[in-house]
Amino acid sequence: MSRYTGPKNRIARRFGVNLFGRLRNPLLHKPNPPGMHGAKRKKKSDYGAQLEEKQKLKAVYGMILDKQMLRYYHEAIKKEGNTAHLLLQRLECRLDNIVYKLKFASTIFQAQQLVSHGHILVDGKKVDVRSFEVKAGMTISVREKSQKLTWLKEAVENNARVVPEFLSLDEKKFSGQLLSIPEADQIVLPLPINIALVCEFLAHTH
Repeated sequence: MSRYTGPKNRIARRFGVNLFGRLRNPLLHKPNPPGMHGAKRKKKSDYGAQLEEKQKLKAVYGMILDKQMLRYYHEAIKKEGNTAHLLLQRLECRLDNIVYKLKFASTIFQAQQLVSHGHILVDGKKVDVRSFEVKAGMTISVREKSQKLTWLKEAVENNARVVPEFLSLDEKKFSGQLLSIPEADQIVLPLPINIALVCEFLAHTH
């Protein structure tokens, strides 16, 4: 599966947030959006506003592919309930995101690498598909050999980050569990995103 390798700092500056939790905050030296001195932009069209919200949501979850986002949307509209909330829940339950939220990685991209390189177990079995859907009750753990990685230990011991209430973490065992599918108000995004506008955009995407 393809992985985003483009300019992450540029994306962070575009949205005015250190989106990817990088140690070197890209906003410290260049707080303005990319472009001519961060010049003010023209008012966006409805399409432009929808597109920007979709781009923000993609960025939060590690620059996932458009076709994956569209697939999650189509899954959401087939279920009963609020489509925007269902879409957000599906994104939140991706294996790479759960690995990140359990603090096994310092950034979502580091979490993606952990999964794709075979360091992560789901209910004791290796899963290397980043988009794997974690279900309530599943246990996510780091392979024993991989627990010795210095940067992984540092990530888990980082007290500046808090594990969400819908997850449990056993730091000593490098193991965690998805206790329940998160409710919309339990999902904390690093910047405001209008998920309804994302759904409007995806509804017109073929």
